[in-house]
Amino acid sequence: MAKVELLMPKMGESIMEATILNWNKNVGDKVEIDETILEIATDKVDSEIPSPTEGVISEILYEVDAVVEVGKVIAYIETEGEEAVTEASPAVADTQPTVGPSSNGHHTDVPDTPSTPPTPQVDQIPYVPQGEPAPATASAENRFYSPLVKNIAMKEGLSIEELDAIQGSGAKGRVTKRDVLQYLQHRQTNGAISTPPVHTQPTVVTPPPAQEQQPAQQQSRPVSAPAMPSFTSGEDEIIQMDRMRKLIADHMVMSKKTSAHVTSFVEADVTNIVNWRNAHKGAFLQQYGEKITFTPIFMEAVVQAIKDFPLINVSVDGDKIIKKRNINIGMATALPSGNLIVPVINNADHLNLVGLTRQVNDLANRARNNKLKPEEISGGTFTLTNVGTFGNVMGTPIINQPQVAIMATGAIKKKPVVIETPSGDVIGIRSMMFLSLSYDHRVVDGFLGGSFLRRVADNLEAFDVNRPI
Repeated sequence: MAKVELLMPKMGESIMEATILNWNKNVGDKVEIDETILEIATDKVDSEIPSPTEGVISEILYEVDAVVEVGKVIAYIETEGEEAVTEASPAVADTQPTVGPSSNGHHTDVPDTPSTPPTPQVDQIPYVPQGEPAPATASAENRFYSPLVKNIAMKEGLSIEELDAIQGSGAKGRVTKRDVLQYLQHRQTNGAISTPPVHTQPTVVTPPPAQEQQPAQQQSRPVSAPAMPSFTSGEDEIIQMDRMRKLIADHMVMSKKTSAHVTSFVEADVTNIVNWRNAHKGAFLQQYGEKITFTPIFMEAVVQAIKDFPLINVSVDGDKIIKKRNINIGMATALPSGNLIVPVINNADHLNLVGLTRQVNDLANRARNNKLKPEEISGGTFTLTNVGTFGNVMGTPIINQPQVAIMATGAIKKKPVVIETPSGDVIGIRSMMFLSLSYDHRVVDGFLGGSFLRRVADNLEAFDVNRPI
């Protein structure tokens, strides 16, 4: 018999760890290749992890709710063979160390992979004792917190200053669930203003000489204002946010704090598009097996405008503007739970209208059934959201970081409109729609944002009503 090491998969370029939600198999259970063993969650997506091999679960190293770093061994599977094998789930990407932005917008280093070759002994697993803190390598300004730690802090009302003050016992000084729970217990015992518990090995931090001469008011970080107390009556219903809603809330607040939001509006005449779709939707379905909606048509117009104004397709890294070569369009999709997810159509500029339609329909259907893959909700460079689906005529969407712009399409309404003709102006009934563009005013000025939005509207209005399907 041989033991196969099941590793925590890498679920995205910036994902450093994941939370175990549920074990579908127990010790002693037999598993087939690609059979689901466990479910995990990151700050981007929930995923089912399949077995990389056939065998029997011999050992499970982490319990439910444990936060495990990418590349760590989480279980062992006994198989027919002679020597130990290190295996990862089929969902695993390359686990070599990379440097990238974490989920909270900060840059975090992935733990270094040992340079020495692995030994065949599978019972020697690296372990960091909970009572002995690893050296802290992150400052308070760029410290990484796992989704589980952030959720506990939010639930218990811990401020960012309190989190920063907790000495982490995890790898590279990270704060673990146990650290937070110990701090909360200590705080309840000794009062809300007490200091965090000190671990057995004290860490000495020497501040730079320049800071020693600064007043205390300048050295301390801004303190968040305490939350106002919420008063409820016996008739009120208290609803606890689910995990996805908490992540959305964090992401939206972070976006508003990061970007200087400005929103511009235009109104577009989409009569030709409405008439073309009404005339061809039956034949389109019959020929391609796909229902044609307005979304891929809008997306096509956006892609054309991005080609004309490529500085909309950028991101910001400090004082650097990163111009994206690929045009990856995210489409905000409402889930049955009421939450929102943004699947991404990669290289949208390489697809024709039929290709865009197939991608839009496929991603939307799988999003509603929680079947998206991690790589399908990351890497977007521009986002499109259709607020017209809910009957809204316009909206002011929040930018999906680290992008710098997001466009909303409103409901299509028939209106009396002045139409210019060679023989004079006339009033006609036209299908009109508002477009709104929220953009990051740090790097997108009004001229660029307004010109881009106007170009999208021009592309829609220039749609050829005689276009073949």
